[in-house]
Amino acid sequence: MSRVAKAPITVPKGVMVEIAGQSVKVQGTKGSLEWTVHPTVSVQIEGGVISVSPAAEQSQAWAMAGTTRAVLNNMVVGCGVGFTRKLTLVGVGYRAQAKGDVLNLSLGFSHPVDYPVPKGIKIETPSQTEIIVSGADRQRVGQVAAEIRAYRPPEPYKGKGVRYADEDVLRKEAKKK
Repeated sequence: MSRVAKAPITVPKGVMVEIAGQSVKVQGTKGSLEWTVHPTVSVQIEGGVISVSPAAEQSQAWAMAGTTRAVLNNMVVGCGVGFTRKLTLVGVGYRAQAKGDVLNLSLGFSHPVDYPVPKGIKIETPSQTEIIVSGADRQRVGQVAAEIRAYRPPEPYKGKGVRYADEDVLRKEAKKK
């Protein structure tokens, strides 16, 4: 039985939640998100508190209720505060520059890498070696950060590459004579 599903979600000021059948819409200062709830889960809102419960007493329904509660909480937090992921570039000549809807990356290849920024995502480059990905949808922010990191993941010998700001790269010892 899911303990996550039993926790209520408090809706902060500035965030509007609309529930119409199995469809949930959340609007806030950072954006608006919409999601369709699984049929085995029921969602109610009373006095600024969202509660999630399974429609039937089955283990699958409890599991889906826990997943639904987590996704709805991420939607409420994302529309109110937003999510950010910070990436750092480590390596000689590795640079990033945000130009409108395109992130231009120089990662040691023979050509520059242009990453098109998807809608709903904002990318900033406070310095040449820092990238900040932000947005309302937690899943999309993480996916965009993972796609940028995938161009040049950190290698274990020198530690060069694109890494998350809080990531620790395990270094290997070089070959000895």
